[in-house]
This record gives sequence, C-alpha cells and structure tokens, in this order.
Amino acid sequence: MATAPSTSGKPKRLLLIVLVLLAVAVGAYVVRVNTLRPNTNDAYAYAESVRVIPEVKGSIISLPIVDNQRVRAGDTLFVVDPTPYQLDLARAKGTLEALDKEIMLASRGIEAQQFGAQAAKQGVVRAVAAAKQSEDTYHRMRPMLGKGYVSAEALDLAQTSMVSAQAQLVAARLEAQRAEAGVSGVDALVAKRKVVEAEIALAQFGLDHTVIKAPFDGIVAGLRVQAGQVVGPLLPTMTLIDSSKWYVVANFRETDLAQIRPGDSARLYLLGNASKKYEGKVESISYGVMVDNGGELLPGLPFVARTINWVRVEQRFPVRILVEQPDHAVFRIGASAVATINP
Repeated sequence: MATAPSTSGKPKRLLLIVLVLLAVAVGAYVVRVNTLRPNTNDAYAYAESVRVIPEVKGSIISLPIVDNQRVRAGDTLFVVDPTPYQLDLARAKGTLEALDKEIMLASRGIEAQQFGAQAAKQGVVRAVAAAKQSEDTYHRMRPMLGKGYVSAEALDLAQTSMVSAQAQLVAARLEAQRAEAGVSGVDALVAKRKVVEAEIALAQFGLDHTVIKAPFDGIVAGLRVQAGQVVGPLLPTMTLIDSSKWYVVANFRETDLAQIRPGDSARLYLLGNASKKYEGKVESISYGVMVDNGGELLPGLPFVARTINWVRVEQRFPVRILVEQPDHAVFRIGASAVATINP
C-alpha cells in the first residue's frame, strides 16, 4: 500500500524563508538608515579652554577658588603679591618728577643763554656800524692830507680808530659765535623722560596684572598652585573651560562625509546618561588629520587612529557639532558620545 508524502516540513521551510526575508529587509533598512543618517559612537564632548598663565612673577597671596569650581567672568582667580610692582611704580614716578624739575631749570638757563646770544648778535651789528664809520672817516681824511686840510696826526688817529673798530668787529663776531654755541638744549633730558615714562607704564602694567581674573564664565580644571607658591610667565596655573558653548566632536568615516554638510541637525547623547538626548547642528568638518602611513606630519592636526582591533578601517574625520541647550551638569570634556546626523 502506498504511503502519503509528509507535509510537516513545508511550514518549517516557509518559516525559514520568512526569517531570511525579514533579516534581509532589516539589513537593507539598517544599511539605508546608516546611509541616509550617518552615525558614530567614536565621539566625545568638547569645550574651548585656555591655560591661565600670569603675566607677572611673584608669590600668590590670595587663592579664592578651588579645583572644578564654576566661576563668572571677572571673578578673581588668584592674586600675586603687588608690593614689588608698587615700589617700581613709585620709584619711576619719583624719577619722572625729579626729571621734570631738572628740565624746568635747564629751560630757564637756556632762556638766559639765548638772551646772551641775541645780545652778542646786537654787539656784532654795532661793531659793524662802528667799523664802517671809522673806515669811511679815514678814507675821507686821507685825500685832505696833501691839501693841508688835516694834519698827519689827525689822519693817524683816524687810521688807528679804523683798525681798532675792525678788531672790535672781529671780537664781537667771535663772541656771538661763542654765545650761539653755548646755547644748550633739553633734547637729552626729554629723551630720558620718555624712557622714564616707559618704565612707569611697565610698572603699572605689572601692578594691573597682579590680580588674575576669569576672562569668561567657565569651570576651573587642573588647578596646579596654592597660596604662597611663586608663579610667573610660562608657568601654567590652571585650565579654564569655557562653559558657554559645548560641542560634540564626532569622527565620521570618510565614506559618510558626502552626506554631511555644515548646518545639518544632529541627535546626540552621552554614554554617561544615554537616556537624555540632545539636539545639535554641524558647525564644521575637518579638512585634515594626522597621517600614520608614512606621510608628512603636519603639527596641529587632530590624530584619529585608522585601526580598530588590528583591523584597518576607513579614515575618519572630526565633525564639530554645536550642542543646543547642553546640560552643564553632564557635559565634561572627553566624555564619550554618540552622534547621528540628519541631513
């Protein structure tokens, strides 16, 4: 008797086919979503920051802040002992006052010298007139000697007077030259005054910078000093994080960059609190990273590793995303983040 074929295997094959089709559909959907909405978990929170370095050298006499404290723009971070700069300023001002008196006295002496030079010039004018007059008199009397109108003695006196007047003219001219050369100036004192004024400005600059204030609202991080410690230029004391703007720097694969444009919206969250989502906008896309395949190294470019678990992957480029309404209690520089772009 013939046995009927079993149909129990058909539902299983049908279920298997459905599952395969469903997996293909899900895979296609995931690929499409990832293509249309690039996302990455290679991202971190970021904010601008500055290293606080004093302009002047000295010991800290006041440190009203602690590490990780929030401060407002204009709040005092620390105070350097102002005593040396106050003394330098007082000394420079005293030097300037003494120099001004010296210039005043020198100016009076110069006025007297100028009057003497003017008088000497007038003496030259008088000597010129006297010399000319005596010369004219001699030349008028000389022809009269042969006619008996004047005596030889009178002519000799006229000649002597002429020679004496010429000698006096020479002496008057020399005196005028000496008086003119003797007129001094205050140029050197004025130049010295400019040097003292620069010293005053430098001392005032140092005094003004003994109080170090926060340039913006921010968070103190990495405090490295304490009261009594000597600080100075080139010695960082702390880092001040600008808390007014927070960013997420997301490293996207180079194959995703064609889908991303500045101004695109983004959905963000931090791994420290994945339940809270944030909105953001793409601010910029990096045009360069540090290469690790033997190319020329350009200082200042970001470094993004191209290997994950020893597997070579596409190069990734940082995309800077400005966070809208960040939670300042959650955001920290370097906190891990996930970013999804909505082109």
